[in-house]
Amino acid sequence: MNPPVSGRDLWGQPRGLTVLFLTQTWETFSYYGMRALLVYYMTKQLLFAQEQASMIYGLYTATVYFTPIVGGVISDRWLGRRAAVIIGGSVMALGHFLMASESLFFFALAAIALGNGLFLPSLPSQIDGLYAKDDPRRGSAYNVYYVGINLGGLLAPLVCGTLGELYGWHWGFGAAGIGMLAGLAIYVLGGRHLPEDVRRPRGSVDARPTTSALPAHALRQRVIVLAAIALIVMLFRGAYEQVGNTIALWSDTGVDRALGGFVIPMTWFQALNPLLVISLTPVFVAHWTRQARRGAEPPAARKMALGALGVGSAYAMLAVVSAVAAPGQAHWLWLALFFVMLTAGELFILPIGLGLFARLAPTGHGATTIAAWFFATFGGSLLAGFLGTAWTRVGPTRFFVLMTAVAATAALLLRLLDGATRRIEAQHIEARRQDQQNTVATGCCEAD
Repeated sequence: MNPPVSGRDLWGQPRGLTVLFLTQTWETFSYYGMRALLVYYMTKQLLFAQEQASMIYGLYTATVYFTPIVGGVISDRWLGRRAAVIIGGSVMALGHFLMASESLFFFALAAIALGNGLFLPSLPSQIDGLYAKDDPRRGSAYNVYYVGINLGGLLAPLVCGTLGELYGWHWGFGAAGIGMLAGLAIYVLGGRHLPEDVRRPRGSVDARPTTSALPAHALRQRVIVLAAIALIVMLFRGAYEQVGNTIALWSDTGVDRALGGFVIPMTWFQALNPLLVISLTPVFVAHWTRQARRGAEPPAARKMALGALGVGSAYAMLAVVSAVAAPGQAHWLWLALFFVMLTAGELFILPIGLGLFARLAPTGHGATTIAAWFFATFGGSLLAGFLGTAWTRVGPTRFFVLMTAVAATAALLLRLLDGATRRIEAQHIEARRQDQQNTVATGCCEAD
């Protein structure tokens, strides 16, 4: 299948990437716009107890990352990627609009989670088809796409959060639904710039050549190490995923948000994370590139351990602040600094972990390995919801100490896995080297 020939856009990339970029931006806008309001809506409008609201939030965010495991199979085997994006996005938009009815609250959450299951794996899987195999732009395509994700996450709390907080919850939810429809419109109208949609029939076998098989013991070791990392990341997310849960509650009741004569809307702080991702990513990438040229770049597991430790440090800072400040009097700058530290830690662990899973996926099991990474997000979101139920019972200071311990434990476990991770990465590099030698040898024999 040849990539569509459709010229280049402002990034020097195929126009199809712009279509996918903007579709993803608006989908992220809709999802995070609704999520920015969710805990507040449950506790202030529906009058759920804090423990119940935190658990529902955790179950919802967990389900959002579980349904793509099933949705990806449905997309590949039956619907095709384009139909899956359109159907999934339409169901998500319906869910956002259903949030206008309090009696349909749980149906709305279910619709958004189910629609996301079809949408999430089907949109980015079209990126590779935009490029020829030797196109040098392929490597930067995912970086551009990731900016689209965070652009939507940046705009969501500023628009949906502000509307919901100042003018009424349903205005914010309605804006999220309109954002999803905007993304669908861009996707449908830009369809001519996207690669041809191909479904793999059930029972078919991929005939492409595969790399040489690893010895059974080496494959077993690789699977065990990746599974261990997934479980540790699950633990880490128990602390990280508090951003839209208990951290959102603390920004409402524990922080003095006055700035001159203006009170900063509580949802605006949730825009700091995507803004900082966009700002800090090129800085860290440039730093790691310089380290790699000197042969001094830290191994993946060590980076991830540093990231978890950074997030633990962010919570430790909040524990001190909440212990010293009077209730409701912590300066908003402390919350802003928390997001700086949290995002820096995130960039050391989450993108690095995803790359590690993609790089070390056993031959023929790439999708399953990436699904394991999504499953870690699913389990971590559940854990975050469970941990969040302790917020009212133990109070902010003790809760932040607990989150510090959770993140620090994940950091220690990742550091202990450093040696095993470096060994399987070395095996992977050696296996690729042997594959290249075998390919060259086969080509020479065929030429003879």
